[in-house]
Amino acid sequence: MLLKKHDDIKDLLDEAVIKYNQRNFIENDPISIPHQFTKKEDIEISGFLASTIAWGNRKSIITNANKLMALMDHAPHEFITSYSKKDLKRFENFVHRTFNGIDCTFFIESLRHIYLDKGGLEKAFYPDDISNPDLKDRIVHFRTVFLETKHLSRSEKHISNPAAKSSAKRLCMYLRWMVRKDSRKVDFGIWKNIPASDLCLPLDVHTGNVSRTLKLLKRTQNDWQAVEEITSVLRSFDPKDPVKYDFALFGLGVDGVLK
Repeated sequence: MLLKKHDDIKDLLDEAVIKYNQRNFIENDPISIPHQFTKKEDIEISGFLASTIAWGNRKSIITNANKLMALMDHAPHEFITSYSKKDLKRFENFVHRTFNGIDCTFFIESLRHIYLDKGGLEKAFYPDDISNPDLKDRIVHFRTVFLETKHLSRSEKHISNPAAKSSAKRLCMYLRWMVRKDSRKVDFGIWKNIPASDLCLPLDVHTGNVSRTLKLLKRTQNDWQAVEEITSVLRSFDPKDPVKYDFALFGLGVDGVLK
């Protein structure tokens, strides 16, 4: 497929957004986990945990995320804020790839700290000491807050750090879920303190490869510098909602449309 003009690429991506940003996208995607809930806190907690383990086989991701919801009695906010030490034992044997029971217990303890002492997950992405935070600032601040709870160093790898050049794909995806809002209602749009215009592309193998095929991304590494590069291009297509193109780039990659 030969595409040379900026407008040609934008037209292709706009058409792909319409095709892939659909409710039938939800069933086979980790975003199906928070779509099981209606309470704001349940949506954001279940979404955070589902996005945390969102790497590898998508079926396995969804299966294991549902296991987590079952272990929390399908009431994640109530569980997070009221569990006992005895309740935590049920997570000891949980495993998703390198995310194990030790990591899972720490995540639950940290989430409790965030909800009881820090005003909740949305607030944890809002650094009070920075007047105009960008998404990198927000993620770095969140990571600092999340790691305030006592933990083993092995668990830190599950909270990405763009300050260390990580693409922070799963956190960017999670923030897309919480912040974006449109008529399709795939994403939730329940967080109001972060404008959709500030979101960054959840960069992975699929979105990175398609972006390079379309000559939208020059950098060869899938790191934070690449995230900023491709997101800047997407903002030229839609300054208010650049990350809507995540649907297009991911869908085109999975379907092999550009091969």
